[in-house]
Amino acid sequence: MAVANVEAVAGTEQPAWLDFYHVGPDTLAGRFMRSFWQPIARAQDVPAGRAKPIHMLGIELTVYRGEDGAVHALAFRCAHRGTQLSTGWVEGDNLRCFYHGWVYGPDGQCVEQPAEPEPFCSRIRIRSYPVREYLGLIFAYLGEGEAPEFPRFPQFEAEGVLESDPSSEIPCSFFNRIENSVDEVHIPFVHRHSYYTESLGSVPQMSAEETEYGIFRHGSRPGAADRLAHFLMPNILLRTGQPWAQDATAWRDVIAWRVPIDDTHHTVFGVSLVHVTGEAAERYREERRAARGPRRSVVEVGNAILAGEMTVEEAGFNQINVQDYVAQVGQGPILTPQYDHLGKSDAVIVLLRGIWARELRALAEGRPTKAWRYPEHFALANGNELG
Repeated sequence: MAVANVEAVAGTEQPAWLDFYHVGPDTLAGRFMRSFWQPIARAQDVPAGRAKPIHMLGIELTVYRGEDGAVHALAFRCAHRGTQLSTGWVEGDNLRCFYHGWVYGPDGQCVEQPAEPEPFCSRIRIRSYPVREYLGLIFAYLGEGEAPEFPRFPQFEAEGVLESDPSSEIPCSFFNRIENSVDEVHIPFVHRHSYYTESLGSVPQMSAEETEYGIFRHGSRPGAADRLAHFLMPNILLRTGQPWAQDATAWRDVIAWRVPIDDTHHTVFGVSLVHVTGEAAERYREERRAARGPRRSVVEVGNAILAGEMTVEEAGFNQINVQDYVAQVGQGPILTPQYDHLGKSDAVIVLLRGIWARELRALAEGRPTKAWRYPEHFALANGNELG
């Protein structure tokens, strides 16, 4: 695929469609990301009868779960005097403002103004957002116009143990993260103090191709099985791996969304389906419960390493998330052109940037973007084969 020079994507002299980092309301990257359904919270973190403030994709909003269990999303502030709506009360399926008691329905329509002798509710309506609850996550459509069809991933609906770990706020652009998702060359260096070195300790030869859903990535190493993975546009990684369990025959499929909070912060919503059932599933859950306990967060440990207070090796063996954090946050909040010189080993990153540049340029010129389609089932690398 022929690609324009996309080495310096964050420079002010570059065309707007080569800026993949800024995601505010008036940016091309922000508009593109908001044209997809995106996860905004874990379902378990929004209990019934509670409201929660959310900042995602450069937008502030209010998410609440009605007393009947249904999830809704409204604008961040009350239309009356602008206070934060998440401080109010959930009443049935509605949300009452903490400041003066105005009440909004799930569609954003004001339905009550207690202090007004002549209520004018019909003239007041705040924005509401389409939401769906799926795979233990709450998704929202934050773009303009009618929401697209909601994507499903049936293979994550199969039998097994479905897990979603708490998300953290990572202080760098989400694009640092998605480029890392397609960059397998970093593994023998960033993750050399981990189990990855057993099979991925040598530098791979990388190739990739654009598909109907994004990118199919292929890494080959002498004397080792090829490593295959799927990147789904605009920000989803699918892979497989061994779970943290004693059952060596189990494996887990993983799907993860890298979602920008703002230009210089992002979070990751990851869902794992561990393929164990029956007594094996109960043993796995027990192991996971036993493994939980007080420990330093990825952000805390990663920042200590970046500050020179400890080394990656001192953080412990197999600290994959810490190792990735150090590499990506170490690039700075937004990668700058003087530190961005790509080589032949970066072929997959060049492909990714080329696709993004093409899509953003289409937006800038008022042309339709590609109709990305996610298959019902993805073949994932399990062991030494794709299957």
